[in-house]
Amino acid sequence: MNSPEKTCVTVILALFLSLLLLTPALASSKAEKSAKPAPDKVLTMLKDGNQRFVDGKSAHPHSDVKRLRQAGSEDQGDHAYATVVSCSDSRVPVEALFDAGIMDLFVIRVAGNVCDTDEAGSIEYGLAHVNTPVLVVLGHTQCGAVTAVTHAVHGTGHALERNIPPLVDNIEPAVKRAMAQHPDMHGDAIIPHAIVENVWQGVEDLFMASPATRDLVRSGKVKVVGAIYDVGTGKIEWLDEAKPKEILKKVEASPKKAVDAIAGKSH
Repeated sequence: MNSPEKTCVTVILALFLSLLLLTPALASSKAEKSAKPAPDKVLTMLKDGNQRFVDGKSAHPHSDVKRLRQAGSEDQGDHAYATVVSCSDSRVPVEALFDAGIMDLFVIRVAGNVCDTDEAGSIEYGLAHVNTPVLVVLGHTQCGAVTAVTHAVHGTGHALERNIPPLVDNIEPAVKRAMAQHPDMHGDAIIPHAIVENVWQGVEDLFMASPATRDLVRSGKVKVVGAIYDVGTGKIEWLDEAKPKEILKKVEASPKKAVDAIAGKSH
């Protein structure tokens, strides 16, 4: 073999060896980029972010031009660490109250933070495809949707546009449960309790409709938590972390729960 041929072979071998050495490094880099914090770590991040917001010390992370460029070229699944279901109320600025930025949170906003079909599908996407380890069902004080349903249950409600009743009908069981738990309370005094019960109703409705979510929670890959945001102070009250597991157990025993996690060919 003459010298030029030897040189060519040497170069090819060198490139091949470089690729062999580089491939594991690239794979490792991708794995590190896609790795998400454990659910309890994410919950701590959310709590710390809210405390900064309340203290007036928000860091406003991931809100610059660099992050925008990342958003234009990278997958949100490599970054988002929590899915949040919240009310559409303008007093509940989700990213701000958690001191989070672009691609940090996968947010579903709907009046009354209900978990009906559209919301359940959005949540499934956030948990199973964006791969967020935590789901927060976030209610808030002075919720107009819960107040309207409470007034309707009391017989003091007013006429609503045609598409609002089917939107908020998921809230009615929460209001009635709050009334049964607090028979000594009357009128609007029951509303704060109904707001809490509405968070748990959302969790139950989600578990009933979403086998995929149940599987993720049961496996420990996802943690579901309930919380109430105070629109006047900015502070989040984190509800009993054991409650979603109790609700999951109840739903698992129900013959009415959905059982097919994956959509059929007709979908």
